[in-house]
Amino acid sequence: MRPARALIDLQALRHNYRIAREVTGAKALAVIKADAYGHGAVRCAQALEVEADGFAVACIEEALELRAAGIRAPVLLLEGFFEADELALITEHDFWCVVHSLWQLEAIEQAALKPITVWLKLDSGMHRVGLHPKDYPAAYQRLLASGKVAKVVLMSHFARADELHEQSSADQVVVFEAARQGLAAEVSLRNSPAVLGWPQIHSDWVRPGIMLYGATPFEEANAVAERLQPVMTLESEVISVRELPAGEPVGYGAKFITDKPMRIGVVAMGYADGYPRQAPTGTPVLVAGQRSRILGRVSMDMLCIDLTDVPQAGLGSTVELWGKNILASDVAKWADTIPYQIFCNLRRVPRLYSEG
Repeated sequence: MRPARALIDLQALRHNYRIAREVTGAKALAVIKADAYGHGAVRCAQALEVEADGFAVACIEEALELRAAGIRAPVLLLEGFFEADELALITEHDFWCVVHSLWQLEAIEQAALKPITVWLKLDSGMHRVGLHPKDYPAAYQRLLASGKVAKVVLMSHFARADELHEQSSADQVVVFEAARQGLAAEVSLRNSPAVLGWPQIHSDWVRPGIMLYGATPFEEANAVAERLQPVMTLESEVISVRELPAGEPVGYGAKFITDKPMRIGVVAMGYADGYPRQAPTGTPVLVAGQRSRILGRVSMDMLCIDLTDVPQAGLGSTVELWGKNILASDVAKWADTIPYQIFCNLRRVPRLYSEG
């Protein structure tokens, strides 16, 4: 069988969730949208359900998958519902629901349903989704008056919390606090970067996402982020070895030319597996326990690495593309992307789960 695989450490996942709880003292929804950022939503939910306060997903399709797998914990729909007829399923399966638009509020008012839990979202400055501050207090009162809502949590989302010296997060808090004056409800503001880097921001509920999977959202060092444990190790093996003289091209487009006699390893891993095609020569890998680098352009199913100074490596040697030794955030920097994307792009490779 092809040796490419993703090893998922469920104990590391639980460790990272506990950090979110520890450093905030808040209740925490584990964000497992997008198939748990490529890690497998059902298995991650099963690993966390005993201790998690609940889960957050993007949409009802993702939530229904969890219920079908037997997950009974609260599940929040971060995008709310897209059609009013989804409210019947929300009620049936006891999902929690974000309301970010007035049309959603109106749909709840008009529906025949037993009371649900609503997270009322304010646009405090990101300008993606959320109610305008001028509409927020009245929307809260309308939800309570509708008789269709059992509980309301007040929420917003930061646009630049991963920039630790940027003022806009503090500005968004000011907007949020002004909009919620006089509203008696729990609040949820802090996502992963705010959990890790903004301890001064109050939040009864936090929403850890990327930090659950052991990757930092920051480009700079952060003491709490350094305590996270990588959950996914993407690995494969060397399937061919080439001895090349100086002046020989490697891979498509001849993007790398050997500048001396070199030993080249071909690895069963490519962009069809989710490894970033734009990762350039120099992107780090670990082969046979030693740090090395990618050479040339990443292909659909294969990539080439430098074995010149790794004499112990050869056919069948294990290659870590990212994981506990080669951090996904470092690979993302080399590829001019973010760890969120490289995790979510994972496909084709089997996921193998362990307890560490």
